[in-house]
Amino acid sequence: MCGIVGIMGGIAATSSGAASVRRMADTIRHRGPDGEGVWTDAEAGIALSQRRLAIIDLSSAGAQPMISHSGRYVIVFNGEIYNHREMRTALDRDIGAFSWHGHSDTEVFLAAVEAMGLLRALQSAVGMFAFGLWDRRERTLALGRDRLGEKPLYYGRIGKAFAFASEPKAFQSLPAWRGEIDREALALLMRHNYIPAPYSIYQGIRKLRPGQFIVLSHAASQPSAQSYWSAREIAEQGRREPFQGSREEAVDEVERHLRCALEGQMIADVPLGAFLSGGIDSSAIVAVMQSLSSRPVKTFTIGFSEAGFNEAHHAKQVACHLGTDHTELYLSDQDALNVVPQLPRIYCEPFSDSSQIPTFLVSKLARGSVTVALSGDGGDELFSGYSRYTFADAFWNKLSLIPKGLRRASASLATVPSPGFYDNFAAAIMPYLPRHLRRERIGDKIHKAASVLSLRNAGDVYRRLCSHWEPDEVVRDAVEPPTMLTGLEPLPALPGNVQRMMYIDLMSYLPDDILVKVDRAAMAVGLETRVPLLDHRLVAFALSLPLSILRAEGKTKWPLRQLLHRHVPQALVERPKMGFGVPIDAWLRGALRDWAEALLDERRLREDGFFHSMTIRRAWSEHLSGQRNNQYLLWDVLMFQSWREATGGASAAVAA
Repeated sequence: MCGIVGIMGGIAATSSGAASVRRMADTIRHRGPDGEGVWTDAEAGIALSQRRLAIIDLSSAGAQPMISHSGRYVIVFNGEIYNHREMRTALDRDIGAFSWHGHSDTEVFLAAVEAMGLLRALQSAVGMFAFGLWDRRERTLALGRDRLGEKPLYYGRIGKAFAFASEPKAFQSLPAWRGEIDREALALLMRHNYIPAPYSIYQGIRKLRPGQFIVLSHAASQPSAQSYWSAREIAEQGRREPFQGSREEAVDEVERHLRCALEGQMIADVPLGAFLSGGIDSSAIVAVMQSLSSRPVKTFTIGFSEAGFNEAHHAKQVACHLGTDHTELYLSDQDALNVVPQLPRIYCEPFSDSSQIPTFLVSKLARGSVTVALSGDGGDELFSGYSRYTFADAFWNKLSLIPKGLRRASASLATVPSPGFYDNFAAAIMPYLPRHLRRERIGDKIHKAASVLSLRNAGDVYRRLCSHWEPDEVVRDAVEPPTMLTGLEPLPALPGNVQRMMYIDLMSYLPDDILVKVDRAAMAVGLETRVPLLDHRLVAFALSLPLSILRAEGKTKWPLRQLLHRHVPQALVERPKMGFGVPIDAWLRGALRDWAEALLDERRLREDGFFHSMTIRRAWSEHLSGQRNNQYLLWDVLMFQSWREATGGASAAVAA
């Protein structure tokens, strides 16, 4: 696990290239505290650097940038190739014995590129990664990212140079950096609480999407992404060739695939452990890990004093049953609150999933004992764990019974009067109504109900269900670019609404929210995280499972539950899903009130020019009064405001 950066053209073609790329790497040194390396070729106009977190081959033979055996390729690599031993054996068998310098996975990947080309090397590799690869003969730069998006990679043109980095804060050290805020990306942040790939908060900077690579011949060329692995094709194959076995056989296959994934992911030259929340996903990972290990697996849990946010006691019960070496730490509200000022540094673009706070804290706890931690992320998206899938499907099935013409006509008629007209009318009659029938802002409610009637399909319902703000209500001149929910690419032909929603989450919510949250939180403390459920072979099998197995007996994630019940008594793990949250709503009315008030100051919002200040002030007032719980809406705005304050982001006037 590392931080990687590079420059092609521009300043890289000068004597300042090495110093520039080193400064870029220094801004992300938290991703690699164990060492640094720089490689440049000013004549060719290329400069590469890496900050190293040593996991496999701790010797200098694993240092980067790394040059291939023939000298043709130079790479900076972030991540792990879990099957590098098998790849090395195959290369020795098929090509002839190499003169290996060490036993790092990066050296094996480079050798595979030399032997079979980049495309086949990528298709052969099992792992999580992002890389920059320079071909000295062809003078081309290739950037690539793993299949499911565990590792980040940003790129774009800055002045006369093309640059890439693990985190966009690295670009800030370049002299030509302008850092103009992309209003379209801000609109997406307000809707989703994250910014979906390929967009970033900065104009001209993009994220490489999972399963893709690009090749550039010069700094001014337009990158065109190519896919080496397609979730869409895998999902459609799963539909054409669904799993035909019994439910118990499906559980057997899930466990077989998970064991295979863990056999690769439990290899490290440094201490390794796992997060354990006591829920289905992390408990299943730890249970199988422990069955494969001759020693107690190191597990980590944090707890809070508030019962509604604490699962530590459940995790402890699971750990005791499995016999893990368990560490738990109970934290106070103040411990969590102390993280808030650090969030702009940890999350290098605005990000407002509030579970970022406990994720950072459990990562910090684990880093005290291990350098690698495995997590249970991905179970909900792959095995249909979210209740919103069922809700959205059922809601659309009922709504679609109303004739389309009647729905459109009703929506049109309802929105003829303005919200203010309804509010004034309601104010006139409110004193004559019983107290339980009195409502505030009835005009907004009627208009929102009308917008629901105008929804065209289940995809629209799901988008609305997953939305925080409607961006045009809060962001000035909001224009949303296409996403997975709105036609960024064609969806696969899947048998039902639930499967389509699962696929959308697999391609957007998982890589752009969940995996971002874990990567940045863990890397902030120099911890590598691995996600066994996202082994692409297990993903392919999960996408072949029919809904009748995924939700057998009316249970979400049925195969994963049954696998876990083979190792842990059902009574220890079967309980309502809690999530990994903190009481943001109460904090905003209490300990964080002054901090939030300063960031949401009406004059400040108006002068910055990004937001409709009155909309935000109304949401803030409603929250403070207890009239509504607007914690998620407000957290979206607060995370942008605090990030911009900490990073000196451009004003709306400049960004426009």
